[in-house]
Amino acid sequence: MHEGHEQMFRRRFFVSTLLSIPVLLYSETLQEWLGFSVPAFPGSEWINPVFAVVVFVYGGVPFLQMAVPELKDRAPGMMTLISMAISVAFVYSLASVVFPTQSAFFWELVTLIDIMLLGHWIEMRSVRRASSAIDELAKLMPDTAERITDDGETEEVPVSDLSEGDLVLVRPGASIPADGTVEKGDSDVEESMITGESKPVSKEPGDEVIGGTINGDGSLRVRVGATGEETTLAGIMRLVEDAQQSKSKTQVLADRAAGWLFYVALGAAIVTAIAWTLAVSFNATVIERVVTVLVIACPHALGLAIPLVVAINTSLAARNGMLVRDRIAMEEARNLDAIIFDKTGTLTKGEHGVVDMATVDGVNEDDALALAAAVESDSEHMIARAIREAAAERELTAPDASGFEAIKGRGVRATVDVSSFAGGSSDGGDEVYVGGPNLLTQLDSEIPDHLKRFADEAGENAQTVVYLVREGELIAAFAMADVIREESYRVVDALHDLGVEVAMLTGDSQDVADAVADELGIDTVFAEVLPENKDKKVQELQDQDKLVGMVGDGVNDAPALTRADVGIAIGSGTDVAVQSADVILVQNNPLDVVRLVKLSKASYRKMQENIVWAAGYNVFALPLAAGVLAPIGILLSPAIGALLMSLSTVIVAINAQLLRRVDLSLPNLPGVSPPNA
Repeated sequence: MHEGHEQMFRRRFFVSTLLSIPVLLYSETLQEWLGFSVPAFPGSEWINPVFAVVVFVYGGVPFLQMAVPELKDRAPGMMTLISMAISVAFVYSLASVVFPTQSAFFWELVTLIDIMLLGHWIEMRSVRRASSAIDELAKLMPDTAERITDDGETEEVPVSDLSEGDLVLVRPGASIPADGTVEKGDSDVEESMITGESKPVSKEPGDEVIGGTINGDGSLRVRVGATGEETTLAGIMRLVEDAQQSKSKTQVLADRAAGWLFYVALGAAIVTAIAWTLAVSFNATVIERVVTVLVIACPHALGLAIPLVVAINTSLAARNGMLVRDRIAMEEARNLDAIIFDKTGTLTKGEHGVVDMATVDGVNEDDALALAAAVESDSEHMIARAIREAAAERELTAPDASGFEAIKGRGVRATVDVSSFAGGSSDGGDEVYVGGPNLLTQLDSEIPDHLKRFADEAGENAQTVVYLVREGELIAAFAMADVIREESYRVVDALHDLGVEVAMLTGDSQDVADAVADELGIDTVFAEVLPENKDKKVQELQDQDKLVGMVGDGVNDAPALTRADVGIAIGSGTDVAVQSADVILVQNNPLDVVRLVKLSKASYRKMQENIVWAAGYNVFALPLAAGVLAPIGILLSPAIGALLMSLSTVIVAINAQLLRRVDLSLPNLPGVSPPNA
């Protein structure tokens, strides 16, 4: 809708502006003001009325059409005010051709239409939001599935042909085509895009799987339990759609000002008509006074007051890593009472890292980490990647390893050349294992007391513990956890300084969530929350009369992002999260949330100032146009009224440009210290 309006306003603006040039050139008022003249020729007196009629019909009628809903809702706004001004000017000016008066409003009419078209073109371009969240969700489902027939063969069928009770084969790395239950096979399934769980979930016979999630290294045979509209993914799609439709219809500030001006203008016109009729009886002077009041009441600047600020706001936001997809949400950001952050991928990096380690006597941490990295050199498991990255950060060189073997459900083993390490073999290499508690059970390895205490403390902090075993002896333990972003500490402190409550919403376990919340100082924690409940948690805070912002990056966050008053997506997140959000943080920096709040406050302040400059002159212009000071010889002519309107337009444009001076750099944001502080 917005894209269509944008193109319509753009086209009509350029055509109407071109057609307005002859009207301006042959305007006697402008010729007198600017001291120029144009050659007259037979019929030139018809240039103004003819071209003005064309501009009114082509550029002005759309405003009349858009004013109809406002009048039906009994909520006059900008469209009603514009329609009143151009209609009165149009009728009066045409009448002046037949019944000569002191002045006509042809040039005021066309310039008013041109500027309003320009303002609405800018506005539509700023608010255009071609959201494709539902389409992005649908893309998660594969197009086809491998259905297992009664004779044990497989056949490729469209997912839409699957029925409840069908048995499907899900190969390694493939998307699961429907909700169901595993009947055969073991594998780890990546469910973070649906549940928010940061670790792949182990699946074995009897476990349920969700359509649209990604299978790991093993093959699964899944008995279909739900298809089509009954799947979990379809439910999320409905939630996104419902949340988008339920977003409140916030009235634009300029519309409210226009609504007030509409009633003020009508009241002033009625009072003017009565007063002048009583004073001089009803005649052409009375009509001219009333028309002047009604035309002056609609300032040109009011049509640009908000769009100019929005355009600059959008540009500033983009230069600072924020893409604004919903103008109203940007305005609302200044009033946020609470901001909910998704944990995985937003406050954390969404990937496991080594956060602590402990070794037995005689083994230093660097040697232990290098050994573990050697064993994990051929593994693509996320724990293996975390160990290798930790070794790389310390600039360690992993020794050579051979004979790599994955031990299902327990860990990995390899033969490692440890000749350079204390206690290592001089030839042949040592047998080295890396794995979890199940590995120790298999190897019958004893855990030294201090490593046991280390593992217990890690467990209390919701960290995963991985052990390093060399030649049957346990020599080290590594604590693994989803790594918290460095910026997360600063953004929580900054929002607290701004008086904003910080909450965290995640599908992870309560222990994991509490550990992250305690580390960051977060006020409220919602853990083990499924997608539909994420949406409800946002609603819970809104039911407490709080204006709620939501920051997330996954498909599972989409309903909550759209339900929130301000939805903010981390740019590295899934397409559906980005498409569901009002603001996108391109640089994936949570601190941009603080920038967003500050820019919102500064922009809204400029909007208020522009409204005052755009409409404030009416405080003086309307009484003068009505003839309050006529007894002492002061009477505002339509020409002077138009000059005042032009002056207010210039002031509004300059004031909007001053928004570019707002400082969004770090550490100049409220409550944000330098990175090394």
